[in-house]
Amino acid sequence: MSVEKEALGAEPRADEAPEADDAHGAHDAPPPASPELVARRRFLARVSVGLGGCMGLAVAAPMGAFVVAPLFRQVPFEWRPVGKVKSFAIGETVAVIFMDASPLPWAGVTAKTAAWLRRKSETEFVAFAVNCAHLGCPVRWLPDAQLFMCPCHGGVYYADGSVAAGPPPHSLSQYKARITGDDVEIHTEPIPID
Repeated sequence: MSVEKEALGAEPRADEAPEADDAHGAHDAPPPASPELVARRRFLARVSVGLGGCMGLAVAAPMGAFVVAPLFRQVPFEWRPVGKVKSFAIGETVAVIFMDASPLPWAGVTAKTAAWLRRKSETEFVAFAVNCAHLGCPVRWLPDAQLFMCPCHGGVYYADGSVAAGPPPHSLSQYKARITGDDVEIHTEPIPID
C-alpha cells in the first residue's frame, strides 16, 4: 500500500494486490508459463527460424547461380563480317568494329568490340586484338612508325603483333580472319586469349 493511501487511512481492497516494497527489494517471481503458452512460443520460434532460412536461401541461390553458371556456359564463337575485301588495301592496317560474340540483350553500344585488321596479300588477312597483352589497355596503330603503341605502360608492338618494347609478356592476341565471297570475316570470341 502506498504512503498516500496509508496517510489517508484507506483500507486495501480485496482484489488489489499488495505493492512491493522497493526499499527492501521484495519482488515476486512471475508465475510459471502454462504448457499451451510454451508450445505456442516453441512453434513461433520454429516458424521464425524456418522463414529466416527460406529468406536466406532465396538470397543465396541467385548469388550461387551467378558464380557457378559461367562454368557450364558454352563460349560462343561466330564469324562476323567486317567489310568488303576490296575496301582493304594490301599492307594497310585499319580498325574494324563488329558485334561481340557474347553480347547481353541490354548491352547496347557496349556489345560492339574492335580489332586491328591488316591485309597481308590478295587472299590473306590478319586481325589483332585491340587490347595490350600487359594489362588490356587499348593499343593504337601508328601508320608512320608501323607500330602498335599502348598508352598505359609504354608497350610497343611491331606491325606483325610481336613485342618491340615495354612490359607486354607476349605478342598481341589474334583473331582468325577469312574471306567468304566478297566479305572479310573475323572469328569472334569473348576475349582472344593465347
